[in-house]
Amino acid sequence: ARGAAASGCPCPAGSRSSVRAALRTLLTAPWPSQRDVRSCLQLLAVLQWVLSFLVLGVVSLVVLVYLVFTSFWPISALYLAWVILDWDTPEKGGRRLACLRRWPVWKHFRDYFPIQLVKTHELSPGHNYIIGSHPHGILCVGAFCNFTTCSTGFLEMFPGIRPSLTTLAGNFRLPLFREYLMSGGLFPVTRQAIGYLLSKNGTGNAVAIVIGGASESLSCQPGVTTLILKNRKGFVRMALEHGAHLVPSFSFGENDLFRQVVFEEGSWMRSIQKRIQKMMGFAPCLFYGRGLLSVRSRGFLPFPKPITTVVGEPMTVPKIAAPSRETVDRYHELYVRALLKLFNDNKTKYGMAETDELRIV
Repeated sequence: ARGAAASGCPCPAGSRSSVRAALRTLLTAPWPSQRDVRSCLQLLAVLQWVLSFLVLGVVSLVVLVYLVFTSFWPISALYLAWVILDWDTPEKGGRRLACLRRWPVWKHFRDYFPIQLVKTHELSPGHNYIIGSHPHGILCVGAFCNFTTCSTGFLEMFPGIRPSLTTLAGNFRLPLFREYLMSGGLFPVTRQAIGYLLSKNGTGNAVAIVIGGASESLSCQPGVTTLILKNRKGFVRMALEHGAHLVPSFSFGENDLFRQVVFEEGSWMRSIQKRIQKMMGFAPCLFYGRGLLSVRSRGFLPFPKPITTVVGEPMTVPKIAAPSRETVDRYHELYVRALLKLFNDNKTKYGMAETDELRIV
């Protein structure tokens, strides 16, 4: 103590040695590698996407309702007025933002799985297209990444083609969430919205529709590929009415992103799921993925499994203002054959066995 006082240092020698030890430990500690940083960014990119789709709309609605009962009520009133004036915009071309579609975050999102887009044939900008996207999976990760963001190179692979992804019309009734969806180029899966894109927006439009919809998510499980397609013919009728060519696409690996409790047909839990799906437009699934801190823990994030979306050959469709049922059935059958061929030609290339089959119900 006398030595410390004599030297004019206010700190004891023990304190100085502790500080030096702490600094030495800090300087010699291993810094995060580039791989660790990339993994962290990829995880955060997926986290923000999952939270946006699962809670953004509901949280925004709750906040706006809460503000009505506070001194900030004008915010809710002004936004309600805006929504009323802007009500039909989602079905009349939307309001996409190129900057959001090119957001660098989507590259980290793509690399987390990773997601790859494969082109098999050219798409001419002189035509419009309806792209059938299969399977639905739990959250349509492959369809979102390929047709809503620019991270997988769709615009470079298919120059002159503007992709648009359709989703549940009810999503466009949720505050702020509707703005988020439109800015990414998503549209309601309604006749009016699809018809506008195919008839009043020139040519070079590719409308991607997840044909199986919410019902298909109830059968989503690894190792089993079941598509609800046999009685889904509305997209074929619209293609005929507008002369839009049909293009099958399949995302290999989509069903491997989550684990789901699948209830058998006829069970009371399955009937409850279907009843809610008819009422609300979406199917309540009991599923889990990985946790936030570890792949081995359970959580709500998708597992990092590769997804490869293969876009098939366009099928020429004539323009018929009022196609007959027989005509719709014929082109629907041709589409199913093209989809089966696409699946069988590529399944062994992207992680499936030669014996794996595509079930269409």
